[in-house]
Amino acid sequence: MNEDPSRKRLGRGLAALIGEVDKPTTREEETVRADRSIPIEFVSPNPRNPRRNFAETDLIELSQSIREHGIVQPVVVRPAAATGRYEIIAGERRWRAAQRAGLTEIPVIIRDVDDKAALELAIIENVQRADLNSIEEARGYQQLMDEHNYTQADLAQVIGKSRSHVANTLRLLKLPESVAEFIIDGSLTAGHARTLVTAVDPAGLAKRIIDEGLSVRQAEALAGAQDEEPSRAKERKEKDADTISLEKLLSDHTGLKVSINHKEKGGEMRISYRSLEQLDELCRLLQR
Repeated sequence: MNEDPSRKRLGRGLAALIGEVDKPTTREEETVRADRSIPIEFVSPNPRNPRRNFAETDLIELSQSIREHGIVQPVVVRPAAATGRYEIIAGERRWRAAQRAGLTEIPVIIRDVDDKAALELAIIENVQRADLNSIEEARGYQQLMDEHNYTQADLAQVIGKSRSHVANTLRLLKLPESVAEFIIDGSLTAGHARTLVTAVDPAGLAKRIIDEGLSVRQAEALAGAQDEEPSRAKERKEKDADTISLEKLLSDHTGLKVSINHKEKGGEMRISYRSLEQLDELCRLLQR
């Protein structure tokens, strides 16, 4: 498969396309220079930005800092359809905090990019800054796959994450909406969320994790117990620690459920998939 040059370019990170414009600076580094300052009301958020949640405390702290020191890093924008208006590519949190701080103008760096590039940059910028919760990250990945035909392997290269990380993150979209809300509001961590994907009753288990303050390891044990029939539970009990550890290693690497049944003269390894896309990705992985 021929590699899309634009994806290879994106693989070098956000700075490769828009310059070193949105990287946190240290005291030793110079602040990135803005192209110009524009009235804050002429700037609008990107409606396709995968980030939907902005912590109130963070916005308050940032707005206080902006009142004292101004905006250290310019907001990256692109010209909008309406004349004289701009849409944010990167820096929506700063824009929101600047409004709270009462600024009438904000410094911007202007980049004329299309919808596809704007979406890619918004997702990459947020992922690199770890600003997205796991559900927002998964929805952003799915959006790139649906709208721009990305594969999981493409995403891993572009974002700089492992393919298993991409696969495991996308699996969170299978969770019920009630569980997704727990992840979004921070009641459940990404580690907890991953244990719920294959659980028989993810909503019930999620509530128990929150109510009892269970660790990820405890949640994994409960999810495993829920998912196993008596015969499977007996089979797992008979497995040695090395086999169980290998199953977990392969599951983490492939993003799929792996079962190993080893006997004196050989055995079998079973990999379960739920969609043709997962099968396709598994075939790609095995061929490599």
